[in-house]
Amino acid sequence: MFLRRLAVAFPHSRRFLSSNSSHDLPSAIMELNKEMESVFGEPPSNHLASSESNNYAAQEPPETPQKEGESAIHLTHVGSTGKAQMVDVSFKGSSKRTAIASCKVILGKKVYDLVLTNQIAKGDVLSVAKIAGISGAKHTSTLIPLCHNITLTHVRVDLTLNPEDWSVDIEGEAASTGKTGVEMEALTAVSVAGLTVYDMCKAASKDIRITDVRLECKTGGKSGNWSRPEE
Repeated sequence: MFLRRLAVAFPHSRRFLSSNSSHDLPSAIMELNKEMESVFGEPPSNHLASSESNNYAAQEPPETPQKEGESAIHLTHVGSTGKAQMVDVSFKGSSKRTAIASCKVILGKKVYDLVLTNQIAKGDVLSVAKIAGISGAKHTSTLIPLCHNITLTHVRVDLTLNPEDWSVDIEGEAASTGKTGVEMEALTAVSVAGLTVYDMCKAASKDIRITDVRLECKTGGKSGNWSRPEE
């Protein structure tokens, strides 16, 4: 009933109450206050008069001040228009760069025993996966479209059987002297090696898992050295 009386009392208020334009809101509130004063003989309380204005102001999130010396984080593979781009590294100086990555392939006891005794039908699992990982590192720019085609000076892939969880621990290292890092080459090496282990063993089990693909450390470049924090 009260709302009906308001609608009759304020016929001109429907226009600004139904407006979705945010910049007209303060003037609309002021006009509504004047109409309420003419009808009721007194202006609305300060709480009611300012509630909408406060709600409007609350919609604007506060800016987080950037700390002194802190650089803004941005994605270098995204251009100013939001489209994907290959990073231009022509202005960078050459330096020696290395990266080490790792992953784990959980086999299960049955498959683990077959790999340990070299009874997998396809052959020597660890040797084939090692070669596959090295080859994968050299083809990183073909597999990952925005990676630079760089000259690698060294690739190492090591696979170790782990009896504690019936798995294969894989570590890969890549090195180069150039203008861009080799993190992706190291990560690709261990990923391809892990996939190869799965392919070699999938006839014995489909429940093989490749987990914990991650960068362990890197050296060189503008960002300097980095190591994964201890867990």
